[in-house]
Amino acid sequence: MSQQKFKFVLMALLFCLFQLAKAGSDEGMYPVSEIGKLNLAEKGLELTAKQIFDSESVCFVDGICRVNGCTGSFVSPSGLIITNHHCAYRAIQSVSTTENDYLADGFQAKNLSEEIPAPGYTVRVTESFEDVSKLVLSVVTEGLSFSERTAVIDRRTKEIEKRAEENHPGMRAEVAEMFAGKTYVLFLYTYIKDVRLVFAPPSSIGNFGGDVDNWEWPRHTGDFSFMRAYVAPDGSSAEYSAENVPYRPKRHIQVAMEGANEGEFVMILGYPGRTARHKTASFLSFERDFRLPNVVENYGRQMATMTAASDKDRSVALKLLSRMRSLANVEKRSRGQLKGLKRASIVQKRKITENELQAYIDQDPARKFKYGDVLPSINSVYQNLVKDAQSNANFTQVRSACQMARIAFTIFDAANEKEKPDLERESAYMDRNMDQTRQRLFLAQKDLDIETDKLMLKNAVSELNKTSDLIGPLEDRDIDALYSNSNLHDSEFLESCFDMTIEQLNQSSDSFLVWMRSLYPKYLELREQAKRTEGELSKLYGDLVTIKQEFQDINFIPDANATLRLTYGTVRGYSPEDAVYCSPATTLSGVVAKTTGETPFVTPKRVLDLHAEKTFGKYAHPKLNDIPVAILYDTDTTGGNSGSPVLNGKGELVGVNFDRAFEATINDFAWNTNYSRSIGVDIRYVLWVTDTVYGAGHLIEEMGLSPNK
Repeated sequence: MSQQKFKFVLMALLFCLFQLAKAGSDEGMYPVSEIGKLNLAEKGLELTAKQIFDSESVCFVDGICRVNGCTGSFVSPSGLIITNHHCAYRAIQSVSTTENDYLADGFQAKNLSEEIPAPGYTVRVTESFEDVSKLVLSVVTEGLSFSERTAVIDRRTKEIEKRAEENHPGMRAEVAEMFAGKTYVLFLYTYIKDVRLVFAPPSSIGNFGGDVDNWEWPRHTGDFSFMRAYVAPDGSSAEYSAENVPYRPKRHIQVAMEGANEGEFVMILGYPGRTARHKTASFLSFERDFRLPNVVENYGRQMATMTAASDKDRSVALKLLSRMRSLANVEKRSRGQLKGLKRASIVQKRKITENELQAYIDQDPARKFKYGDVLPSINSVYQNLVKDAQSNANFTQVRSACQMARIAFTIFDAANEKEKPDLERESAYMDRNMDQTRQRLFLAQKDLDIETDKLMLKNAVSELNKTSDLIGPLEDRDIDALYSNSNLHDSEFLESCFDMTIEQLNQSSDSFLVWMRSLYPKYLELREQAKRTEGELSKLYGDLVTIKQEFQDINFIPDANATLRLTYGTVRGYSPEDAVYCSPATTLSGVVAKTTGETPFVTPKRVLDLHAEKTFGKYAHPKLNDIPVAILYDTDTTGGNSGSPVLNGKGELVGVNFDRAFEATINDFAWNTNYSRSIGVDIRYVLWVTDTVYGAGHLIEEMGLSPNK
């Protein structure tokens, strides 16, 4: 190669690397308070920080909402929300029957009157935030035990939330811990309790690929659904009523029909769940060596039991599918995290940084006096947790795997907590949350399949007996007697039990209540142990963050905690393995090629026919002459970002986030620009399926677009 040509190639390469660095993503799920510190204009964002969030005026965030544990976007002035199919899955399942199987066939409301209530769903919109750290920590005094420390902080946060809701009727208040034991922020939310299902594609589109493709790329899943928020005629939040009217958001998100293409800037606003990037190597070791393997084993066993029952009877499947999908999602994510922890040597890397931190602490007598024992003390906490971890996990598994045990526990727990002053109760049983707790209980009962539940109980008790004698063996006849002599499967009896006092429950002869009466004290003991551990770690992690920030001389971004966050990046492929490169887009042709006619790779005939005819209309990619299905991008996301809007530089909707690549399951513990990739459904596929495939042009028009003619 000539010297001149070499210089040209080198300059071109450097220019490409510069452009990637300029446009690329950075680690961080940034709280809305931090957006102003980011220079996103040079990355491609055309909105200012004030335009994104401003508690004093209408802003972009007014168009983003939290839908239960997911995120959604208002895409019309009439409260129409787009989110994931898997986020709406529970609502679809709850109204499906063997006669009207909306999971299999999809659902479409042709007008407002046909929209179906989604019990148990709520919508939140962030209105404001305020740092209340000093107010929360003012109740922490010297001499408190770890349990007492947890209790006083818990009570103070509830006091702050209650006062805020009294001052802002109809709103929801929540104090979020941003850094453990250190910083706390009060968030105020518009809170909507009437949510309805509007449109859902069949699972053959919304869950195409099933668990086989879950957490994988390439992906061909149309993971989207539409819901709608409703309020009382006066605009106030209200439970479901036929008189309610669609909510009018202050702002809605404009859909960009051209979607997003490789190399383009994207950002995500949403409510990511929990990450643990500021936790220690001892925490990660506990995750790697105990908790994650335990989840994989237990959830795998539960899924096998439910799958066998579901395969025999569709009516049973409709009761179990939502739970099965949730378990499968967590189980596979846990397997990915285990692989990532080992493959990326994250524990060892964190130990190295902690050794450097400890050396820094030990260099100065004052630092050593104040912080010298922080890391060893945290390590000691996790070592102590390991001792009884398996038997405690197995005991807890009895009431989480078995629905009847869960129902009986909730009844006892509610009665016990209702005897306390409201602010001293567990959060689920406070007056402000009691209706939701009751509703979740009845939803669990509705989806109860007795024969499957018996097997779940039998398996859970069998595993417990391998590590402890807390319950002892249960023969099949004992389990049969538990179920045959209990009426907790009856809704009227359950209603009466939920309103009983502890004294009344103690006098009940219902077999499951009698059994739970003997187990309940142990569950309370485990709860108190968890609170002591929380109190100890809260203080230690607060000190750890303080000294780490001093050592590294930077301000950390707090771990995700289900509060509103922004992340940004580009549509970008990656190399998951040596000599393997994955491009960042899939197409409808890929769906057809993957279709086998057997679950989970079944595609509706109309989709296949339209593809064969190339009836794409204006939703086709102009260069590919195909419908884009999914896109890949290097934003920093985790659970809770499901349903989050994927937005271009103008703040227009170009996709709906729904997953991560398998290598990115490790995002909860560490982020890396090389392998952290998130997955969204391309808005063009959403529009094509909604409009061309299922003829819901009225929704296209409601979003301010023109449907295909």
